[in-house]
Amino acid sequence: MKGKRFVDLSISIEPSLPSDPPMMIPEVEYVDHAEGAGQMEGFFPGLKKEQLPGGLGWALEFIRLTTHSGTHLDAPYHYHPTMDRGKRSLTIDEIPLEWCFSDGVLLDFRHKADGERITAEDVKKELDRIEYEIKPLDIILVQTGADEAWGTPENLVKGAGMDRESTLYLVNQGVKVVGIDAWSWDRPLPFLAQEFKRTGDPKVIWEAHFAGIEAGYCHMEKLANLSAIEKPHGFTVCCFPVKIKGASAGWARPVAIV
Repeated sequence: MKGKRFVDLSISIEPSLPSDPPMMIPEVEYVDHAEGAGQMEGFFPGLKKEQLPGGLGWALEFIRLTTHSGTHLDAPYHYHPTMDRGKRSLTIDEIPLEWCFSDGVLLDFRHKADGERITAEDVKKELDRIEYEIKPLDIILVQTGADEAWGTPENLVKGAGMDRESTLYLVNQGVKVVGIDAWSWDRPLPFLAQEFKRTGDPKVIWEAHFAGIEAGYCHMEKLANLSAIEKPHGFTVCCFPVKIKGASAGWARPVAIV
């Protein structure tokens, strides 16, 4: 694609990083070429590894992880069994592909404090600033700066987050896919827990996710490199998820085509 630049918006799936809750940290077992040679001897009776190029065979990996490890796309089923006021929620293998390849819009909220709400009014002001009017199927990318802490425990508490009203503001204009460079589309979970403990109001829990019960949508989490896009619109986003039967999410490697 002459004249096009591809910006990788994903993080790698890596073992042993502390930037997920302990139960969600991926485990990767690496089989190197020497071990692979031994495995190939079992597949090809009579083969001696010395007969392989350099005495080496294949390399492969065994991975234990969740569908929400690394950069991923959440399906409406992740938020609730129903969407669109009572319809059965779509799982990740049912997401229309046209949702995942469309014009991108970058909204910059790096000035917001960690744990602060990104409100519908904030979104409107940012759209005014960048002189853009949302259209159906635009893919909205929210930049908080949280990706700078990826790979550290601080990543779990970095960045502002969307709320119910700001999420519905986007979705009600025909947006189906959004994304954020933080660990969660909502404000970081510890901030939600603190507010719930202080107020006792369950509406603060996962409010942006639960907005999908009213209007179904998908969001990407753990994006990266949003600052490399440079201009807030005029680019394309491609973010097809891995197809996992009946699952709540699928790993993705989103790319901005600038």
